[in-house]
Amino acid sequence: MLQRALVTIFCLILLGGCASTPNARAPVVYEGARVIPGDGTAPVENAVFIVEGGVITRIGRSGEVALPPGAHRIDLTGKTVMPTLIGTHVHPGFQHELTYAAENYTYENIVADLQRALYFGVATVMSQGIEKGDISYRVRADQQAGRIGGARMRIAGRGIGAVNAGPGAPEYANIAYEVTSEAEIRDAVRELAATRVDAIKIWVDDRGGRAPRLPPALFRAAIDESHRHGLRVAAHVFYHADAVELADAGVDSFAHLVRDRVMDDALITLVVKRNVYVMPNLGGAERNRHRTVPAWMDEPYLAGMLRDTVSSPVIARMRASFAARGALSAELATQGYAILERSLARLDAAGARIILGCDTGLPDHFFGYAEQRELELMVAAGMSPMNVIVAATSRAAEYLRVTDTGTLRQGRRADFLVLDANPLEDIRNTRRIAAIYVGGEKVDRAALRRSLLSVE
Repeated sequence: MLQRALVTIFCLILLGGCASTPNARAPVVYEGARVIPGDGTAPVENAVFIVEGGVITRIGRSGEVALPPGAHRIDLTGKTVMPTLIGTHVHPGFQHELTYAAENYTYENIVADLQRALYFGVATVMSQGIEKGDISYRVRADQQAGRIGGARMRIAGRGIGAVNAGPGAPEYANIAYEVTSEAEIRDAVRELAATRVDAIKIWVDDRGGRAPRLPPALFRAAIDESHRHGLRVAAHVFYHADAVELADAGVDSFAHLVRDRVMDDALITLVVKRNVYVMPNLGGAERNRHRTVPAWMDEPYLAGMLRDTVSSPVIARMRASFAARGALSAELATQGYAILERSLARLDAAGARIILGCDTGLPDHFFGYAEQRELELMVAAGMSPMNVIVAATSRAAEYLRVTDTGTLRQGRRADFLVLDANPLEDIRNTRRIAAIYVGGEKVDRAALRRSLLSVE
């Protein structure tokens, strides 16, 4: 198949197409940049860091770090360096060009989404429970074996919900487990654990009235069984009341913000006390507010990367979609979005564990593009650029239990972005990517771009 051949080509680009590191085993010195570690500590100005065997071995200010003799030196003066981004809520494989369909869910399309994410600077993602068959497992295995590149994928396999409570679009039919008893939900968790998923996804709410709510006794059983197997649980949540019960039951994350009302003090206190991670998922809701093409669709760096990775007919459809939205729909979306913004600001002020997650992979909600847009929305909602960077790097890595990335410090993998401007001054500067390094190897973005746009 032509598509498979092309995907193989751009996988090889990522595996062997390093542009500037002459010998991946020899030490490389990067010097002169501002380094944002990603853990909330102050940036290191005029920094030096050394990468050996794909790992950061030393980091500090210029003049304070002993340089290994004979090292290859790369001057990053005037640049800002930060960790690559981590997206904790994605759904790969369902969109191919202008179609969004169950038959698009193929190995090739999943890999293309992961490559697209990497082009935007997202190097790790978590697929949240809409996974058919064994395809995502094969992709994960091939990445772990070093056979393909792209953003590293973690998986939740099939999600779990009450009857008809899983993802509702026809493209997702018959994927989720449908359970009606504690025994069934525990069996579902055990089956997933046996396949070595990285987390468990549950749907709890009534999905707008089309399904029964997952009873607390059942989601408590799912959480208990998951924790017995060392797995974290992400809950699709809508109602404030459900969020309270889930936090009390020990759920590990909310895959969305509460959407029926602003989160109150008692719930936020419980979220902080129980260390519940929260994925804001702002982008899709924000997009629904607009009836004309919003300014962010023409922001040079964001629009440029979209053109680099998505065909012009798809972009034309995205632009046309705003005019098709009715006034009432836009007004309701505006009201709903205000709830999300206020809750996020209150969570941030309380010190909650916010992580980058934005339902990436829904129709025209593209990998990498969605994450870059989400960062801007999180700042607009009241978070500081520094807190947003933490949410998108070290805090997301902490949630996924990915221990080798997420911060730039000694002993961590050299996964980093080189930026032309400082995102602490304007979070949109995360889009001004001069280079991307994964495991100390520079991604050939030009070849990757050509490959993404050549897939038909």
